[in-house]
Amino acid sequence: QIYNSIGNETPTIKDTDYFVKTFNYIQHLIRHEKVLAGHDVSAGGMITALLEMCFAENDLSLHVDLSIIPEKKLEKILFAENPALIIQVKRNDRILENLQKEGIHYYEIASLINHSATQIMEIVFKQKMITLDIDQYRKVWFKTSYLLDCKQSGEQKAKERFDNLGSLPLHYAFPSTFTGQLHPLKKNIQAAIVREQGTNGDREMAYSLYIAGFNVKDVHVSDLIEGREDLEDVSMVVFPGGFTNSDVLGSAKGWAGAFIYNSKANKALKEFYARKDTLSLGVCNGCQLMVELGLLYPEHAQAPKMLHNDTHKFESAFVNVDIESNQSVMLSSLAGSRLGVWIAHGEGKFALPLPEENYSIPMKYSYAAYPANPNGSSYNAAAICSHDGRHLAMMPHIERAILPWQWPYYPKNRKSDKLSPWIEAFTNARIWIEKHT
Repeated sequence: QIYNSIGNETPTIKDTDYFVKTFNYIQHLIRHEKVLAGHDVSAGGMITALLEMCFAENDLSLHVDLSIIPEKKLEKILFAENPALIIQVKRNDRILENLQKEGIHYYEIASLINHSATQIMEIVFKQKMITLDIDQYRKVWFKTSYLLDCKQSGEQKAKERFDNLGSLPLHYAFPSTFTGQLHPLKKNIQAAIVREQGTNGDREMAYSLYIAGFNVKDVHVSDLIEGREDLEDVSMVVFPGGFTNSDVLGSAKGWAGAFIYNSKANKALKEFYARKDTLSLGVCNGCQLMVELGLLYPEHAQAPKMLHNDTHKFESAFVNVDIESNQSVMLSSLAGSRLGVWIAHGEGKFALPLPEENYSIPMKYSYAAYPANPNGSSYNAAAICSHDGRHLAMMPHIERAILPWQWPYYPKNRKSDKLSPWIEAFTNARIWIEKHT
């Protein structure tokens, strides 16, 4: 395209029946968990697919031997965009034998390199070897995104993301007592999901509470405003994530106004927080609501605020968080853990004007650098809680990460887990209420 020399040959599928057969068999392998990794050969050809399969890890090296392929020109092998698939499988799974039986053409071209000092790809063709620096090509691959990011996030933050590419890996430390198993529980504790127009995280939150042993009911703000609900029979209130009132007035500002300027809703909320046997949780938009209403540190003359992310754009990512030593009812048993969790917000920056000791910060982003700290929060805070530990406000969506398959990367040695460690937060809440009611 650059030199106006595209040529006359177009990538195509000559045998549609064979294509369907191959596709269906690969789906069969995926369903039976026989494919460890995979990538289609499309734009950029085989070399791009192989490199992209390595980019997701920072310690993966590959030895590629293309001598078996009956093509005289290496560039045709590497850059041809004819439809094909590259899959990684275990040698002892007899996948190659089965492919042959199914009449599917394949070439065994690559194997992992163990104990490589740097991340490299060795390409062998006709007794010659080419060695590629994967770190270098990862940056080449990402540069277009970086240039676009400069327009969105500003040059400083875009460069920070670019410079930190591959250097802020996900790393986990699970609680030693965590089993990952689901235990049926009686639903005898009443929780309420309190939502407003634009809330979108209520279903995941309700499910998280339900499997932890809560009976969950749906409470719309209009129910409180019109007196249909007063929270008297509720032991735990959760304000879930979303974009209430489309965040027209700012994140959770309109939602907060519904409590401040409506007498029945205001009375129900105040009476709930005046009780000593209640818990509350706010996630994302719900966190912004709790901070806006001053529910965590009402005694502070200088109140915390939620500000726009430092990039001034919406950030969505799966990040590492560390659970600090804390007195939070929900998070105390997870102290010392490092877990993965989703974030998705535009105004997620905790602006905490006082020294750190004035706050209870049970959860922090594991890295101070962007994008691992996606918003620039004071003290790397991902969550804050009241000093008595009963009321918790966080930006990460733990309710979107309670099942292992919801994590884009989950520990390989925990195949039997039915639940992730985040379920402990909800279970801890139920146990505390049972002891205090």
